[in-house]
Amino acid sequence: MVTLQAIDLNLFLYDRPLHPELFQHFADYRIRQGRYHADIWITGLSHVLTVTMGHRSVTELVYNDLDILPTRGVLTRFRIKGERDGEREMSDGWRYMVSSQIEIMAEPLYKSVHNDLIRHAAKRGWYYAYEQWADGELVPFTYIDYEARDREFHVHVFHAFPQDHTLVKTQSIFELPS
Repeated sequence: MVTLQAIDLNLFLYDRPLHPELFQHFADYRIRQGRYHADIWITGLSHVLTVTMGHRSVTELVYNDLDILPTRGVLTRFRIKGERDGEREMSDGWRYMVSSQIEIMAEPLYKSVHNDLIRHAAKRGWYYAYEQWADGELVPFTYIDYEARDREFHVHVFHAFPQDHTLVKTQSIFELPS
């Protein structure tokens, strides 16, 4: 059973890619769109998202193990707690916006939302269930939905923690320079 809790998660923004060997990968995806590509790693009720254009990369990381993380290149860092919005403009024309939220729900509402997200994931995006961490009828999962535009990459990520009836949500927008 997983011991990770939603309250342990932090959001980082890096001005560079991170090394894949730092993380346990449960699933990896790549999206190619015109001038850029995005790599998404599901890393166990957490994620790494890197958008690359040419030789320039910007990385969003939602993770708990602060001991293994590099400090070089950190642009922003905060604990995911309650609701929070952030924005970062970089000197080279990149812009990053994020909205994060931890939502703790009553059990009946959580079950309904949990099942609605699974149904939605069957139609769109990527879904990864952590069957090995299930404790009861609901399974922890990560669900990622995205929209790749010419100059923007939008990502919605949901990490479900059924034991605590908690959902961690992030919505991120990466705007690329002209």
